[in-house]
Amino acid sequence: MEKQIGITIIGLGPSDSQHWTMAAYKRLTQADEIYLRTAHHPSVVDILAKIHSFDAWYEQSTDFNSLYDQIAAEIVRLGQRENGVIYAVPGHPHVGEATVPRILALAEQRQLPVTIIAGLSFIEPTLTALNLNALDNLQIVDALEIANLHHPPLNPDHPALVARLYGAGIAKQVKNSLLNAYSHDYTVTLIRAADCETERVRHCPLAELDNQTDLDELTTLYLPADSANNSLVTFQETIAHLRSAEGCPWDKIQTHQSLRRYLLEETYEVLEALDANDTAALAEELGDLLLQIALHTQIATETGEFKMGDVIGQINRKMLRRHPHVFGDVVINEVSELGPIWSAIKQTEKTEKGIVPKMASALDGIQVGLPALAQTLALSKKAVSAGFEWHNMAGVLDKIVEEAREVAEATEYTHLESEIGDLFFSLVNLARWHNIDPESALRSTNARFTRRFQTMESLAMAQSKNLPDLSLEEILDLWEEAKRKTTN
Repeated sequence: MEKQIGITIIGLGPSDSQHWTMAAYKRLTQADEIYLRTAHHPSVVDILAKIHSFDAWYEQSTDFNSLYDQIAAEIVRLGQRENGVIYAVPGHPHVGEATVPRILALAEQRQLPVTIIAGLSFIEPTLTALNLNALDNLQIVDALEIANLHHPPLNPDHPALVARLYGAGIAKQVKNSLLNAYSHDYTVTLIRAADCETERVRHCPLAELDNQTDLDELTTLYLPADSANNSLVTFQETIAHLRSAEGCPWDKIQTHQSLRRYLLEETYEVLEALDANDTAALAEELGDLLLQIALHTQIATETGEFKMGDVIGQINRKMLRRHPHVFGDVVINEVSELGPIWSAIKQTEKTEKGIVPKMASALDGIQVGLPALAQTLALSKKAVSAGFEWHNMAGVLDKIVEEAREVAEATEYTHLESEIGDLFFSLVNLARWHNIDPESALRSTNARFTRRFQTMESLAMAQSKNLPDLSLEEILDLWEEAKRKTTN
Protein backbone atom coordinates (compact mmCIF):
# COMPACT_ATOMS: atom_id res chain seq x y z
CA MET A 1 0.00 0.00 0.00
CA GLU A 2 1.25 3.42 -0.91
CA LYS A 3 2.43 5.26 2.16
CA GLN A 4 0.58 8.52 2.91
CA ILE A 5 2.74 11.44 3.90
CA GLY A 6 1.31 14.65 5.26
CA ILE A 7 -2.27 15.51 4.35
CA THR A 8 -4.26 14.21 1.41
CA ILE A 9 -7.55 15.97 0.75
CA ILE A 10 -9.98 14.13 -1.53
CA GLY A 11 -13.11 15.44 -3.20
CA LEU A 12 -15.99 12.95 -2.95
CA GLY A 13 -17.98 14.53 -5.76
CA PRO A 14 -21.56 15.74 -5.58
CA SER A 15 -23.38 12.47 -4.91
CA ASP A 16 -22.73 8.71 -5.12
CA SER A 17 -19.42 6.98 -5.86
CA GLN A 18 -19.96 6.86 -9.62
CA HIS A 19 -18.84 10.49 -9.61
CA TRP A 20 -15.49 9.75 -7.96
CA THR A 21 -12.50 10.55 -10.16
CA MET A 22 -10.11 7.66 -10.87
CA ALA A 23 -7.50 9.25 -8.58
CA ALA A 24 -10.04 9.57 -5.79
CA TYR A 25 -11.26 5.99 -6.32
CA LYS A 26 -7.71 4.65 -6.03
CA ARG A 27 -6.98 6.46 -2.77
CA LEU A 28 -10.39 5.81 -1.20
CA THR A 29 -10.39 2.07 -1.94
CA GLN A 30 -6.79 1.49 -0.84
CA ALA A 31 -6.85 3.52 2.38
CA ASP A 32 -7.10 1.92 5.81
CA GLU A 33 -8.49 5.01 7.53
CA ILE A 34 -10.31 8.09 6.27
CA TYR A 35 -11.50 11.22 8.04
CA LEU A 36 -14.69 12.82 6.72
CA ARG A 37 -15.89 16.34 7.34
CA THR A 38 -19.36 14.79 7.28
CA ALA A 39 -20.60 11.24 6.81
CA HIS A 40 -23.86 12.60 5.39
CA HIS A 41 -22.86 12.03 1.78
CA PRO A 42 -24.25 9.44 -0.70
CA SER A 43 -20.85 7.97 -1.60
CA VAL A 44 -19.80 7.18 1.99
CA VAL A 45 -21.53 3.77 1.82
CA ASP A 46 -18.94 2.68 -0.74
CA ILE A 47 -15.95 3.53 1.45
CA LEU A 48 -14.64 0.29 2.95
CA ALA A 49 -11.93 1.83 5.11
CA LYS A 50 -12.37 2.75 8.75
CA ILE A 51 -14.01 6.15 8.78
CA HIS A 52 -14.16 8.98 11.29
CA SER A 53 -16.43 11.97 10.80
CA PHE A 54 -16.81 15.35 12.49
CA ASP A 55 -20.60 15.16 12.56
CA ALA A 56 -20.63 14.95 16.34
CA TRP A 57 -18.65 18.19 16.45
CA TYR A 58 -21.32 19.81 14.27
CA GLU A 59 -24.04 18.77 16.70
CA GLN A 60 -22.21 20.34 19.62
CA SER A 61 -21.16 23.55 17.85
CA THR A 62 -23.02 26.85 17.70
CA ASP A 63 -20.36 28.71 15.70
CA PHE A 64 -19.35 27.31 12.30
CA ASN A 65 -16.23 29.47 12.03
CA SER A 66 -14.87 28.12 15.29
CA LEU A 67 -15.86 24.60 14.26
CA TYR A 68 -13.98 24.85 10.96
CA ASP A 69 -10.92 26.13 12.80
CA GLN A 70 -11.10 23.14 15.14
CA ILE A 71 -11.49 20.64 12.29
CA ALA A 72 -8.57 22.19 10.41
CA ALA A 73 -6.37 22.06 13.50
CA GLU A 74 -7.25 18.40 14.05
CA ILE A 75 -6.52 17.42 10.44
CA VAL A 76 -3.15 19.17 10.58
CA ARG A 77 -2.36 17.40 13.86
CA LEU A 78 -3.25 14.04 12.30
CA GLY A 79 -1.25 14.91 9.19
CA GLN A 80 1.92 15.11 11.27
CA ARG A 81 1.69 11.39 12.04
CA GLU A 82 4.07 9.06 10.23
CA ASN A 83 1.36 7.87 7.85
CA GLY A 84 -0.28 11.28 7.59
CA VAL A 85 -4.05 11.58 7.12
CA ILE A 86 -6.63 11.27 4.36
CA TYR A 87 -9.39 13.83 4.67
CA ALA A 88 -12.42 13.56 2.36
CA VAL A 89 -14.92 16.31 1.71
CA PRO A 90 -18.08 16.59 -0.41
CA GLY A 91 -17.72 17.89 -3.96
CA HIS A 92 -14.40 19.51 -4.91
CA PRO A 93 -12.00 20.53 -2.10
CA HIS A 94 -11.73 24.05 -3.53
CA VAL A 95 -15.46 24.65 -4.09
CA GLY A 96 -17.28 25.89 -1.00
CA GLU A 97 -15.16 23.88 1.44
CA ALA A 98 -14.50 26.20 4.39
CA THR A 99 -12.11 23.82 6.18
CA VAL A 100 -9.70 23.44 3.25
CA PRO A 101 -8.22 26.98 3.14
CA ARG A 102 -7.75 26.79 6.91
CA ILE A 103 -5.94 23.45 6.58
CA LEU A 104 -3.71 24.80 3.80
CA ALA A 105 -2.77 27.85 5.87
CA LEU A 106 -1.91 25.82 8.99
CA ALA A 107 -0.04 23.19 6.96
CA GLU A 108 2.08 25.87 5.30
CA GLN A 109 3.03 27.26 8.70
CA ARG A 110 4.21 23.79 9.76
CA GLN A 111 5.79 23.00 6.36
CA LEU A 112 3.48 20.01 6.10
CA PRO A 113 2.87 18.68 2.54
CA VAL A 114 -0.72 18.70 1.26
CA THR A 115 -2.00 16.79 -1.76
CA ILE A 116 -5.33 17.80 -3.30
CA ILE A 117 -7.24 15.18 -5.28
CA ALA A 118 -9.95 16.88 -7.26
CA GLY A 119 -13.57 15.82 -7.23
CA LEU A 120 -16.55 16.77 -9.30
CA SER A 121 -18.23 19.73 -7.58
CA PHE A 122 -21.97 20.30 -7.18
CA ILE A 123 -21.75 22.85 -10.00
CA GLU A 124 -21.39 20.54 -13.00
CA PRO A 125 -24.40 18.26 -12.36
CA THR A 126 -26.47 21.30 -11.37
CA LEU A 127 -25.63 22.94 -14.70
CA THR A 128 -26.73 19.74 -16.41
CA ALA A 129 -30.01 19.60 -14.50
CA LEU A 130 -30.79 23.22 -15.43
CA ASN A 131 -29.26 23.21 -18.96
CA LEU A 132 -27.11 26.19 -17.98
CA ASN A 133 -23.88 27.60 -19.38
CA ALA A 134 -21.56 28.47 -16.49
CA LEU A 135 -19.82 31.16 -18.56
CA ASP A 136 -23.09 33.05 -19.06
CA ASN A 137 -22.29 35.42 -16.17
CA LEU A 138 -23.23 32.75 -13.63
CA GLN A 139 -22.70 33.78 -10.00
CA ILE A 140 -21.98 31.18 -7.31
CA VAL A 141 -22.31 31.83 -3.60
CA ASP A 142 -22.69 29.82 -0.40
CA ALA A 143 -26.03 29.94 1.43
CA LEU A 144 -24.26 30.65 4.71
CA GLU A 145 -22.67 33.78 3.26
CA ILE A 146 -26.04 35.17 2.16
CA ALA A 147 -27.74 34.11 5.38
CA ASN A 148 -25.41 36.33 7.39
CA LEU A 149 -26.12 39.43 5.26
CA HIS A 150 -28.99 41.91 5.06
CA HIS A 151 -28.51 42.40 1.30
CA PRO A 152 -27.26 39.66 -1.04
CA PRO A 153 -23.88 40.10 -2.80
CA LEU A 154 -25.47 39.36 -6.16
CA ASN A 155 -26.25 41.15 -9.42
CA PRO A 156 -29.95 40.34 -10.10
CA ASP A 157 -29.40 40.84 -13.84
CA HIS A 158 -27.26 37.68 -13.91
CA PRO A 159 -28.17 34.10 -12.89
CA ALA A 160 -26.92 32.72 -9.59
CA LEU A 161 -26.48 29.43 -7.75
CA VAL A 162 -26.77 29.40 -3.95
CA ALA A 163 -25.15 26.24 -2.61
CA ARG A 164 -25.92 24.14 0.48
CA LEU A 165 -29.40 25.31 1.36
CA TYR A 166 -29.51 22.62 4.02
CA GLY A 167 -32.62 23.42 6.05
CA ALA A 168 -35.67 25.61 6.63
CA GLY A 169 -33.78 27.79 9.13
CA ILE A 170 -31.04 28.84 6.76
CA ALA A 171 -33.58 28.99 3.90
CA LYS A 172 -35.50 31.63 5.86
CA GLN A 173 -32.35 33.68 6.44
CA VAL A 174 -31.39 33.40 2.77
CA LYS A 175 -34.91 34.38 1.72
CA ASN A 176 -34.89 37.49 3.93
CA SER A 177 -31.58 38.62 2.47
CA LEU A 178 -32.63 37.93 -1.13
CA LEU A 179 -35.91 39.83 -0.67
CA ASN A 180 -33.85 42.99 -0.31
CA ALA A 181 -33.00 42.67 -4.02
CA TYR A 182 -35.66 40.37 -5.53
CA SER A 183 -39.47 40.50 -5.50
CA HIS A 184 -41.63 38.25 -3.32
CA ASP A 185 -43.15 36.47 -6.33
CA TYR A 186 -39.81 35.94 -8.05
CA THR A 187 -39.73 32.31 -9.25
CA VAL A 188 -36.70 30.36 -8.03
CA THR A 189 -35.65 26.76 -8.57
CA LEU A 190 -34.49 24.17 -6.05
CA ILE A 191 -32.24 21.32 -7.21
CA ARG A 192 -31.61 18.48 -4.79
CA ALA A 193 -29.13 15.63 -5.36
CA ALA A 194 -28.30 16.67 -8.91
CA ASP A 195 -27.40 13.75 -11.22
CA CYS A 196 -28.52 11.15 -8.66
CA GLU A 197 -31.41 8.71 -8.84
CA THR A 198 -33.14 10.88 -6.25
CA GLU A 199 -32.59 14.12 -8.20
CA ARG A 200 -35.47 16.55 -7.73
CA VAL A 201 -36.02 19.89 -9.48
CA ARG A 202 -38.89 22.09 -8.35
CA HIS A 203 -39.96 25.73 -8.56
CA CYS A 204 -41.50 28.11 -6.02
CA PRO A 205 -41.92 31.83 -5.32
CA LEU A 206 -39.03 33.28 -3.38
CA ALA A 207 -41.39 34.21 -0.54
CA GLU A 208 -42.19 30.50 -0.06
CA LEU A 209 -38.56 29.32 0.00
CA ASP A 210 -38.46 28.43 3.69
CA ASN A 211 -41.73 26.47 3.43
CA GLN A 212 -40.18 23.88 1.09
CA THR A 213 -39.41 20.39 2.38
CA ASP A 214 -36.48 18.04 1.86
CA LEU A 215 -33.76 20.72 2.13
CA ASP A 216 -30.28 19.44 2.93
CA GLU A 217 -26.59 19.88 2.03
CA LEU A 218 -27.32 18.49 -1.46
CA THR A 219 -29.84 21.26 -2.17
CA THR A 220 -28.89 24.16 -4.45
CA LEU A 221 -30.99 27.25 -5.09
CA TYR A 222 -31.06 28.71 -8.59
CA LEU A 223 -31.95 32.36 -9.21
CA PRO A 224 -32.57 33.08 -12.90
CA ALA A 225 -31.46 36.39 -14.35
CA ASP A 226 -33.95 39.20 -13.76
CA SER A 227 -35.01 40.47 -17.18
CA ALA A 228 -36.02 43.84 -15.69
CA ASN A 229 -32.39 45.06 -15.79
CA ASN A 230 -32.60 46.43 -12.26
CA SER A 231 -28.96 46.35 -11.19
CA LEU A 232 -26.66 49.31 -10.61
CA VAL A 233 -24.00 47.65 -12.77
CA THR A 234 -26.38 47.47 -15.74
CA PHE A 235 -27.40 51.09 -15.19
CA GLN A 236 -23.75 52.16 -15.15
CA GLU A 237 -23.25 50.39 -18.49
CA THR A 238 -26.20 52.33 -19.92
CA ILE A 239 -24.78 55.67 -18.75
CA ALA A 240 -21.26 54.85 -19.92
CA HIS A 241 -22.69 53.88 -23.33
CA LEU A 242 -24.59 57.18 -23.56
CA ARG A 243 -21.34 59.06 -22.86
CA SER A 244 -19.28 56.98 -25.29
CA ALA A 245 -18.30 57.86 -28.87
CA GLU A 246 -21.33 55.99 -30.20
CA GLY A 247 -23.62 57.43 -27.53
CA CYS A 248 -26.05 60.36 -27.34
CA PRO A 249 -24.93 63.80 -28.59
CA TRP A 250 -26.61 65.53 -25.62
CA ASP A 251 -25.17 63.23 -22.95
CA LYS A 252 -21.67 63.42 -24.46
CA ILE A 253 -21.38 67.20 -24.10
CA GLN A 254 -22.56 67.45 -20.50
CA THR A 255 -20.22 68.62 -17.73
CA HIS A 256 -20.45 68.87 -13.96
CA GLN A 257 -21.52 72.49 -14.32
CA SER A 258 -24.03 71.98 -17.12
CA LEU A 259 -25.79 69.31 -15.07
CA ARG A 260 -25.92 71.42 -11.93
CA ARG A 261 -29.46 72.75 -12.39
CA TYR A 262 -30.85 69.29 -13.18
CA LEU A 263 -29.53 67.95 -9.88
CA LEU A 264 -31.48 70.61 -7.99
CA GLU A 265 -34.60 70.14 -10.12
CA GLU A 266 -34.65 66.38 -9.59
CA THR A 267 -34.18 66.84 -5.84
CA TYR A 268 -37.25 69.05 -5.64
CA GLU A 269 -39.25 66.58 -7.72
CA VAL A 270 -38.36 63.88 -5.19
CA LEU A 271 -39.70 66.18 -2.46
CA GLU A 272 -42.86 66.72 -4.49
CA ALA A 273 -43.45 62.96 -4.71
CA LEU A 274 -42.91 62.71 -0.95
CA ASP A 275 -45.39 65.51 -0.31
CA ALA A 276 -47.96 63.74 -2.48
CA ASN A 277 -47.31 60.44 -0.68
CA ASP A 278 -47.05 58.90 -4.16
CA THR A 279 -44.72 55.91 -3.86
CA ALA A 280 -44.82 55.12 -7.59
CA ALA A 281 -43.77 58.70 -8.37
CA LEU A 282 -41.17 58.54 -5.61
CA ALA A 283 -39.53 55.49 -7.20
CA GLU A 284 -39.46 57.26 -10.56
CA GLU A 285 -38.11 60.54 -9.18
CA LEU A 286 -35.44 58.79 -7.11
CA GLY A 287 -34.41 57.11 -10.38
CA ASP A 288 -34.12 60.52 -12.03
CA LEU A 289 -32.01 61.72 -9.11
CA LEU A 290 -29.83 58.61 -9.39
CA LEU A 291 -29.39 59.42 -13.07
CA GLN A 292 -27.77 62.72 -12.11
CA ILE A 293 -25.43 60.96 -9.68
CA ALA A 294 -24.51 58.38 -12.33
CA LEU A 295 -23.87 61.07 -14.96
CA HIS A 296 -21.63 63.09 -12.65
CA THR A 297 -19.77 59.91 -11.69
CA GLN A 298 -19.30 58.82 -15.31
CA ILE A 299 -17.92 62.26 -16.20
CA ALA A 300 -15.53 61.99 -13.24
CA THR A 301 -14.53 58.47 -14.35
CA GLU A 302 -13.66 59.73 -17.83
CA THR A 303 -11.59 62.61 -16.47
CA GLY A 304 -9.81 60.46 -13.90
CA GLU A 305 -11.32 62.29 -10.91
CA PHE A 306 -13.06 59.34 -9.24
CA LYS A 307 -15.21 56.29 -10.00
CA MET A 308 -18.51 54.92 -8.70
CA GLY A 309 -16.54 52.65 -6.37
CA ASP A 310 -15.01 55.74 -4.76
CA VAL A 311 -18.43 57.34 -4.31
CA ILE A 312 -19.99 54.21 -2.78
CA GLY A 313 -16.87 53.27 -0.83
CA GLN A 314 -16.55 56.66 0.82
CA ILE A 315 -20.17 56.85 1.95
CA ASN A 316 -20.12 53.20 3.07
CA ARG A 317 -17.01 53.75 5.18
CA LYS A 318 -18.59 56.90 6.59
CA MET A 319 -21.71 54.95 7.61
CA LEU A 320 -19.59 52.27 9.27
CA ARG A 321 -17.49 54.92 11.03
CA ARG A 322 -20.44 57.00 12.19
CA HIS A 323 -22.41 54.05 13.59
CA PRO A 324 -20.07 52.59 16.22
CA HIS A 325 -23.20 51.62 18.20
CA VAL A 326 -24.13 49.26 15.34
CA PHE A 327 -20.79 48.18 13.84
CA GLY A 328 -18.56 48.75 16.87
CA ASP A 329 -18.62 48.30 20.63
CA VAL A 330 -20.31 51.59 21.63
CA VAL A 331 -23.50 51.09 23.64
CA ILE A 332 -26.32 53.65 23.64
CA ASN A 333 -29.68 53.68 25.41
CA GLU A 334 -31.30 56.79 23.93
CA VAL A 335 -31.31 58.40 20.47
CA SER A 336 -30.26 61.65 22.15
CA GLU A 337 -26.89 60.07 22.99
CA LEU A 338 -25.96 59.97 19.32
CA GLY A 339 -25.46 63.75 18.97
CA PRO A 340 -22.23 63.96 21.02
CA ILE A 341 -20.93 60.73 19.45
CA TRP A 342 -21.45 62.02 15.91
CA SER A 343 -19.97 65.41 16.76
CA ALA A 344 -16.80 63.75 18.09
CA ILE A 345 -16.53 61.51 15.02
CA LYS A 346 -17.00 64.44 12.63
CA GLN A 347 -14.32 66.43 14.45
CA THR A 348 -11.93 63.47 14.16
CA GLU A 349 -12.67 63.25 10.42
CA LYS A 350 -11.88 66.95 9.98
CA THR A 351 -8.62 66.56 11.88
CA GLU A 352 -7.60 63.58 9.73
CA LYS A 353 -8.33 65.64 6.59
CA GLY A 354 -6.06 68.40 7.89
CA ILE A 355 -8.89 70.91 8.26
CA VAL A 356 -7.69 73.58 10.68
CA PRO A 357 -10.53 74.52 13.02
CA LYS A 358 -11.43 78.17 13.19
CA MET A 359 -12.74 79.80 16.33
CA ALA A 360 -15.39 77.39 17.56
CA SER A 361 -19.00 78.45 17.16
CA ALA A 362 -22.20 76.69 18.08
CA LEU A 363 -23.37 77.42 14.53
CA ASP A 364 -20.48 75.59 12.85
CA GLY A 365 -21.35 72.89 10.33
CA ILE A 366 -24.45 74.39 8.74
CA GLN A 367 -24.32 74.18 4.96
CA VAL A 368 -24.68 77.53 3.22
CA GLY A 369 -26.30 75.84 0.22
CA LEU A 370 -29.36 74.65 2.14
CA PRO A 371 -32.79 76.02 1.18
CA ALA A 372 -33.61 79.04 3.34
CA LEU A 373 -36.22 77.34 5.53
CA ALA A 374 -34.00 74.31 6.13
CA GLN A 375 -31.05 76.57 6.94
CA THR A 376 -33.19 78.60 9.36
CA LEU A 377 -34.30 75.43 11.14
CA ALA A 378 -30.68 74.24 11.39
CA LEU A 379 -29.58 77.60 12.81
CA SER A 380 -32.40 77.54 15.35
CA LYS A 381 -31.49 74.04 16.51
CA LYS A 382 -27.79 74.90 16.77
CA ALA A 383 -28.54 78.06 18.78
CA VAL A 384 -30.72 76.06 21.19
CA SER A 385 -27.86 73.62 21.78
CA ALA A 386 -25.86 76.63 23.05
CA GLY A 387 -28.64 77.64 25.45
CA PHE A 388 -30.22 80.33 23.27
CA GLU A 389 -33.82 79.29 23.86
CA TRP A 390 -37.13 80.63 25.14
CA HIS A 391 -38.31 79.39 28.52
CA ASN A 392 -41.75 78.47 27.19
CA MET A 393 -44.06 78.65 24.18
CA ALA A 394 -45.44 82.02 25.28
CA GLY A 395 -42.07 83.64 24.57
CA VAL A 396 -42.04 82.21 21.06
CA LEU A 397 -45.58 83.43 20.31
CA ASP A 398 -44.85 86.89 21.77
CA LYS A 399 -41.83 87.16 19.48
CA ILE A 400 -44.00 86.34 16.44
CA VAL A 401 -46.48 89.07 17.42
CA GLU A 402 -43.61 91.52 17.91
CA GLU A 403 -42.11 90.72 14.51
CA ALA A 404 -45.53 90.98 12.80
CA ARG A 405 -46.02 94.44 14.36
CA GLU A 406 -42.60 95.52 13.12
CA VAL A 407 -43.51 94.36 9.63
CA ALA A 408 -46.65 96.48 9.76
CA GLU A 409 -44.67 99.51 10.95
CA ALA A 410 -41.86 99.22 8.39
CA THR A 411 -41.91 101.95 5.73
CA GLU A 412 -38.65 101.51 3.79
CA TYR A 413 -38.01 98.57 1.46
CA THR A 414 -34.80 97.35 3.10
CA HIS A 415 -36.36 97.69 6.55
CA LEU A 416 -39.46 95.78 5.43
CA GLU A 417 -37.36 93.05 3.86
CA SER A 418 -35.41 92.66 7.09
CA GLU A 419 -38.54 92.52 9.25
CA ILE A 420 -40.25 89.98 6.99
CA GLY A 421 -37.12 87.84 7.27
CA ASP A 422 -37.26 88.13 11.07
CA LEU A 423 -40.90 87.07 11.02
CA PHE A 424 -40.07 84.03 8.90
CA PHE A 425 -37.28 83.13 11.34
CA SER A 426 -39.64 83.36 14.32
CA LEU A 427 -42.23 81.19 12.55
CA VAL A 428 -39.60 78.54 11.85
CA ASN A 429 -38.68 78.67 15.53
CA LEU A 430 -42.33 78.02 16.40
CA ALA A 431 -42.35 75.05 14.01
CA ARG A 432 -39.27 73.66 15.78
CA TRP A 433 -41.05 73.87 19.13
CA HIS A 434 -43.79 71.67 17.69
CA ASN A 435 -41.37 69.29 15.88
CA ILE A 436 -42.79 70.44 12.54
CA ASP A 437 -40.56 70.61 9.49
CA PRO A 438 -41.22 74.13 8.11
CA GLU A 439 -40.21 73.16 4.58
CA SER A 440 -42.74 70.33 4.52
CA ALA A 441 -45.38 72.51 6.19
CA LEU A 442 -45.01 75.27 3.60
CA ARG A 443 -44.94 72.82 0.70
CA SER A 444 -48.13 71.25 2.07
CA THR A 445 -49.73 74.69 2.29
CA ASN A 446 -48.68 75.47 -1.26
CA ALA A 447 -50.26 72.25 -2.50
CA ARG A 448 -53.43 72.94 -0.49
CA PHE A 449 -53.63 76.51 -1.85
CA THR A 450 -53.21 75.20 -5.40
CA ARG A 451 -56.07 72.71 -4.99
CA ARG A 452 -58.37 75.32 -3.51
CA PHE A 453 -57.52 77.99 -6.05
CA GLN A 454 -58.09 75.62 -8.94
CA THR A 455 -61.41 74.56 -7.38
CA MET A 456 -62.35 78.23 -7.12
CA GLU A 457 -61.54 78.69 -10.81
CA SER A 458 -63.76 75.73 -11.67
CA LEU A 459 -66.62 77.14 -9.57
CA ALA A 460 -66.36 80.48 -11.37
CA MET A 461 -66.28 78.76 -14.75
CA ALA A 462 -69.39 76.75 -13.81
CA GLN A 463 -71.12 80.10 -13.26
CA SER A 464 -69.80 81.41 -16.60
CA LYS A 465 -67.67 83.93 -14.74
CA ASN A 466 -64.01 84.94 -14.91
CA LEU A 467 -62.14 85.60 -11.67
CA PRO A 468 -60.63 88.93 -12.84
CA ASP A 469 -64.15 90.25 -13.48
CA LEU A 470 -65.43 89.48 -9.98
CA SER A 471 -65.43 91.77 -6.96
CA LEU A 472 -63.30 90.90 -3.95
CA GLU A 473 -66.43 89.91 -2.02
CA GLU A 474 -67.50 87.51 -4.79
CA ILE A 475 -64.00 86.01 -4.97
CA LEU A 476 -63.94 85.50 -1.19
CA ASP A 477 -67.32 83.78 -1.33
CA LEU A 478 -65.98 81.41 -4.00
CA TRP A 479 -62.85 80.86 -1.89
CA GLU A 480 -64.91 79.82 1.12
CA GLU A 481 -66.93 77.44 -1.06
CA ALA A 482 -63.69 76.00 -2.49
CA LYS A 483 -62.39 75.46 1.03
CA ARG A 484 -65.55 73.50 1.92
CA LYS A 485 -65.13 71.33 -1.15
CA THR A 486 -61.41 70.64 -0.49
CA THR A 487 -61.07 69.50 3.09
CA ASN A 488 -57.29 69.24 3.02
